[in-house]
Parts: sequence; C-alpha cells; structure tokens
Amino acid sequence: MLFGFSAFSEEKLLGLDEPKEFCGFYFDCHMHTAITSVRKTKTIGDKIANGEFYIVKVKIFSDAKQVALGLHGPKLYVIDDGGRRYPRAGDVEAPDPQFDQKIPAGGSFEKEVVFDLPKDVKNARLDIAEGIGIDKVIESVLVGDEDSIFHKRNYFKLEEQTHTAAVQ
Repeated sequence: MLFGFSAFSEEKLLGLDEPKEFCGFYFDCHMHTAITSVRKTKTIGDKIANGEFYIVKVKIFSDAKQVALGLHGPKLYVIDDGGRRYPRAGDVEAPDPQFDQKIPAGGSFEKEVVFDLPKDVKNARLDIAEGIGIDKVIESVLVGDEDSIFHKRNYFKLEEQTHTAAVQ
C-alpha cells in the first residue's frame, strides 16, 4: 500500500492562501502553512540581490481546539525546474518570530522570508518541510503522508501578485 500510494501521488502546486497541512505521526493534522503574498525587489535596505529578492509572507496556523502546537524543525527552501535548491537569505530577514514557536489553539502568525534567486529562475516554488529525527523515520512509512518514501511533494507557487481594483 505504501509504495502504491506513493507511486500514484502527484506533485501539487498550491496558490495564494491555499493551505498545506502537516500531519504528525499521531495523525493530528492541525498545523498548516499558507503563502499570503509574494513580492520581488532588487534591494532590501542596503543589501543588493545577486539576482532578485523574493519576499514571501508565510502564514503558520493551527486549527486545534484545545492545545498549543508548533511545527518541528521547519525547513524552507525554493526549488526550480532544474532541481536546484535555494536557501533563505537569512541575513536580510527580520529575526522573529521563529517558525517553530508554539501557537495557541486556533491561533496563527505570519513571517516574511527572503530568497535571493537568479533572474532567470524557472518555475520557482517554495517547499516547507518539518520534522526531526524520529518524526522523519515514522512518517517515511505512513501511507499517504507527503514525507513517506517516494511520495511527491506539495509546493507553493512563487508568483508575484499584482493588485488591481475592479471598477463597477
């Protein structure tokens, strides 16, 4: 079953405000992430991008009813069509809040993360993964879990938003 579900899984691209859920090995799928905005710029303060800065606002939220929860060891990186991975440009980000902080039941927070991506990057998409040590081992054999062996990932599209007002 594990290999069958993984073999037929498909990569999914999530859009703005489309949530990605995280299920722990207790099958408690209460933690979620979403992208609420994407902006591009050449400079942030006195820092100049090698390519272009992508400023991505990430929302972390919980739909738990009674207990504070948090992500475990979250990792955020961008991947392109060539399979290249790009880490966060931490030297230009604000330091707080951390992505692994506890969130009260039903609560949320947002944080901007920054990536310095080449100008010609193709199909840039954000991957958010979480779990440490034993979590990863257990989830690698859970049927249907994104972290199970050979299962395809859910990514966030990184397209800059342009806001236009409708005239009625």
